[in-house]
Amino acid sequence: MDVHDAATRSRNMAAVKASHTKPELQIRKALHAAGLRYRLHVKDLPGKPDLVFPRFRAVIFVNGCFWHQHDCHLFKWPATREEFWRAKIVRNVANDERAIAGLEAAGWRVAIIWECALKGKARIEFPTAMQRLIAWIQSDEKAITIRGG
Repeated sequence: MDVHDAATRSRNMAAVKASHTKPELQIRKALHAAGLRYRLHVKDLPGKPDLVFPRFRAVIFVNGCFWHQHDCHLFKWPATREEFWRAKIVRNVANDERAIAGLEAAGWRVAIIWECALKGKARIEFPTAMQRLIAWIQSDEKAITIRGG
C-alpha cells in the first residue's frame, strides 16, 4: 500500500460518523415530534447512548449493522484487511455488551434500533418502528430490540 492509498483510506474512515448519523437524526426528529424530550450522547453513562430519556430511565442506541456485527443482510465481513476488521468489530461488540450490562446494573432500560430496521430490503415501515419505540419508552419494559423484518 502506498502513502496515497493510506491517506485516502484514512480520509474515508474519518468520514464515518459515530453520532448524528442519518438514522439517528430521523429517529430524533420523530421522537421530538411525538413530544418526547431527551439528552444526546451522555458521556457519564456506559456506552454514551445516542438518546437518553432521564424521565423514563431509558436509553436508545441506534446501531449500524456493519459496525456492531448484526446478523442481517447489511453485515458482511470485509474481504480486505480481515484481521484488522475482525478485531475492530469484535471489540465493538464486546464494548456494546459491557455498556448494556453497566446501564442495566444502574437501573436503565435499554433499546437498540438496528440500521436494517430503517433501510435495506428487510426494513420495516418507519411509523411502525417509531410507534414501537414510543410505546416502549413510555412502558416499564426493560429492553427492546427493533430490527428489520
